[in-house]
Amino acid sequence: MTLKQQLTEDMKTAMRGGDKHRLGVIRLILAAVKQREVDERIELDDAQTLAVLEKMVKQRKDSISQYEAASRQDLADVERAEMVVIEGYLPAKLSEEEIDALITAALAETGASSARDMGKVVAAVKEKAAGRADMGVVSGRIKARLAG
Repeated sequence: MTLKQQLTEDMKTAMRGGDKHRLGVIRLILAAVKQREVDERIELDDAQTLAVLEKMVKQRKDSISQYEAASRQDLADVERAEMVVIEGYLPAKLSEEEIDALITAALAETGASSARDMGKVVAAVKEKAAGRADMGVVSGRIKARLAG
């Protein structure tokens, strides 16, 4: 079952169960996926759907920090609740050791030795860690290793 099919099934289950919060968030996810499909005139596969989910989580994190800065805890709580549902569809996060192992493998694979090679290393790690690691953090760790 693809991720989109899973989302559709979960939407039906939430409708039957009367879970309005979960239903609303799943509808937001499906709308974002559909919007990207229409914009790009393609059928999204699981990897592309995961990218949409990651973007939605990032948007929620940004909104939470802005709401908290504006002392709007009520709105920040709504965003947190949505983020929990969205993250439920993302694969399990990699541990620190797994990320370090991926970086080490990517450094060896690409033959990177300086900061100029960072793009190659990030691309290699991103391919293997899609949806399972915060690429901002990973990029920082790669930069530190290359600056060494």
